[in-house]
Amino acid sequence: MRALPTTLLALLLAGCASTPQKTPASAKPYDFAADPYPSTYQRVPSPPVLIAHATILTGTGTRLEDADVLLRDGRIAAIGQALEAPSDAVRVDARGKWVTPGIIDIHSHLGVYPSPGVSAHSDGNEATAPVTPNVWAEHSVWPQDPGFATALAGGVTSLQVLPGSANLIGGRGVTLKNVPATTYQAMKFPGAPWGLKMACGENPKRVYGQKGGPSTRMGNVAGYRAAFAEAAEYMKKRKAGGKDAEGKRDYKNDTLAGAINGDIRVHIHCYRADEMATMLDLAKEFGFKISAFHHGVEAYKIADRLAAEGVCGALWADWWGFKMESFDGIQENIALVDRAPGGCAIVHSDSEEGIQRLNQEAAKVIAHARLAGIDIAPERAIRWITANPAKAMGILDQTGTLEPGKMADVVVWNGNPFSSFAQAEQVYVDGARLYDRHDPARQPVSDFMLGQSASQGGVR
Repeated sequence: MRALPTTLLALLLAGCASTPQKTPASAKPYDFAADPYPSTYQRVPSPPVLIAHATILTGTGTRLEDADVLLRDGRIAAIGQALEAPSDAVRVDARGKWVTPGIIDIHSHLGVYPSPGVSAHSDGNEATAPVTPNVWAEHSVWPQDPGFATALAGGVTSLQVLPGSANLIGGRGVTLKNVPATTYQAMKFPGAPWGLKMACGENPKRVYGQKGGPSTRMGNVAGYRAAFAEAAEYMKKRKAGGKDAEGKRDYKNDTLAGAINGDIRVHIHCYRADEMATMLDLAKEFGFKISAFHHGVEAYKIADRLAAEGVCGALWADWWGFKMESFDGIQENIALVDRAPGGCAIVHSDSEEGIQRLNQEAAKVIAHARLAGIDIAPERAIRWITANPAKAMGILDQTGTLEPGKMADVVVWNGNPFSSFAQAEQVYVDGARLYDRHDPARQPVSDFMLGQSASQGGVR
């Protein structure tokens, strides 16, 4: 049976889905994080599902053997052994299989740098000024990017799509549920905070060095400070009300004020330890909190400080050396960030290919840590691609772990997900089986791929 195109699938699902959750934009002049483009996401209705006799990694640090998980009404209803299920439940025999929370990628450019990678699709960097917090990545997302379907086949159920790293401050990122849709609003994770993308180091000074600056790292820092100082003054006037609050809204300053307020989470592309330390000091100067440093090949050098300040490291398993600021990377980076007391390590992709195998990227970390004498159990490592990114993105209360009441975002693997032979066999989003490796009818195909040879037989 041929896979349904995503647009048709989205239309069919919308006709029988629940009422969309919306957050109307507020009229208050000081509501810097009001959303005039709210989520219209609707979970796909599905019968109860009992996944039985599996090895379960809950994402909370627990591993359960020969255990069950019950999905009902889009949520995790129960987890344990010998669970009772409603008479209408779909039963999945998971003997010999492993079950995990859905994978979450905190750093993706799907939809804004979609496939095929042509200039007409290059919508991730607004490289017209070094400071562009007024732009929102969601307004570039193309839901027909074939990469969403291939990521789903790799177990990815949620992802944060960010602007690129050309700018000092590149704009807002958006968190999406990885579901077939015609509009980005229908993918938008209900209630998820925006992320603010910033970038250190070589990228901004390379892009703007011939465009009037900044051309140095000190110029970069001066640019951040000027932008946040202006936003702080704008915020003060807006909150004061009266004459000082009159006049048109400034969308650049709205975003930065939202970050200072803590309503928008700050995510910073930063490689070197000294620059991460500088950014931590910048955050203290202007009163905002950094959720995560991304890429951070030298994060291991300040792992204790990151842990002490509650900042996650969203890192690659082993990318290094492709430019000077990435030269001093080590393959134990993630393990050392994770090992620090209170450390928060995340495996991210920054790649339309890497997002398809984040479990195996995490497996590389386990292997290199073992060579260094650090043993990391699967029940700990799974948090790098589930609970920890959810925490940094502000959605851990909804997803990222298998706990009663949370969204039923679940992956059934053919074995240990950290094996080189691991494959996601079934992927559930809010309890609906959206991907099944053995059922072509449940392998979504982008409309863009219709009629092209790669789409025949669905996503494999």
